[in-house]
This record gives sequence, C-alpha cells and structure tokens, in this order.
Amino acid sequence: IEVARANLNRSGEALRKLRVKAAPKLSDNIRRNLRDLGFRQSEFEATFTALEEPRASGFDSIELLFSPNPGEPLKPLRAIASSGEISRLMLALKSALAAQDAISLLVFDEIDANVGGEIAHAVGAKMQTLADKHQVICITHLPQVAAAASSHFVVTKDVRSGRTHSRLHEVTGKARREEIARMLGGKSDSALELAASLLKGRGD
Repeated sequence: IEVARANLNRSGEALRKLRVKAAPKLSDNIRRNLRDLGFRQSEFEATFTALEEPRASGFDSIELLFSPNPGEPLKPLRAIASSGEISRLMLALKSALAAQDAISLLVFDEIDANVGGEIAHAVGAKMQTLADKHQVICITHLPQVAAAASSHFVVTKDVRSGRTHSRLHEVTGKARREEIARMLGGKSDSALELAASLLKGRGD
C-alpha cells in the first residue's frame, strides 16, 4: 500500500507540474484566438483547486474562467457564457488545441450568432485553419462563413401533401455564387460580384 501510495503521489505531482506549466501558455493562446473572434478585451484563465482525494484525472479540479467584457470579473465558463459565446469559445479552444486534439469531427451550430462583418470573416478564417486537421461542419447564415468552406450545402423546406419535408443539396459553381449572393441580400450584379470575391480561391 505504501509503495502504491508513493507511486500515486509521484505521478500526481508530476501531472500537476505539467498542468501548472501548460495552463498559462494555453490561456494566452486562447485569449489570442478570442481576440481574433471579436472578444477584443476578454479574459480567460484556467485555475486549479486541490481535491481532498485523488481521482483518475489527477489531484486537482480544473475550472475554466471567462470574462467577455472589461470590468467584469472572471467567472466559471459553465455559468456565464451565452450559446453564441460558447460556440466562439469552443472555436478558440479547438484552434488552440488543434495539433493535440484527437477528435476528428467538429460541428458548430449558429457560431455566427450576434456577429457580422469583420468578425464573420475572422470566424470563417479560423474554421478554415481548423479544417486542416479536422473535419468541420458549420451551420451558418453568414455569407462570409459559408464562403470559407470547401463544400457548401443548402437546406430547404417544402410542404407536400400537408407535410413539411427538408432537403439538403450541394451548391457549386454558379449556383454557389448565387446562394452566397442571396445570403448577402439579393442577386443583383453587385451582390454577385461580392459573392465571387468572397469565393475567390475556393474553386468556385
């Protein structure tokens, strides 16, 4: 028992030291990603609390703390982030961990909630980078995000015989430019030109 306890303590302390060393670097990386995604003055931190009894995961409980706006105290991520914030936070986290993460498929739903313009471009670019090491599926209403994808699918609904049916179909080439233009607000010549500009280099 004493030998087992000594081995446990040695392993637990070694893991704690590695985590304490890695936490500031990870937090800094996540803060940089958050700034890219529109959280210009947000704060992010990982804190450690010693457990009374060891667990399989180690000697400490780890809490992720987040403050989206200046002047607000850091609070547990699980307690304060809205659904739109959670999506962008997850994108920032996954971007920071991309090289180490073994998860092959990531799905982002409504990641563009309450963002637009420059931030929408940043979200699209961040997911494009993340897609180098993962398969990324994103449900979006923003043309800047949709244009960053390598493949673009449109979901439509229609009513047949009194029942609503959903349809998923891929758009490419001219159809994709028209869909991006529609997302921009119309199919005018200027909207089509902007759509072509957004899609430049995407193979469409």
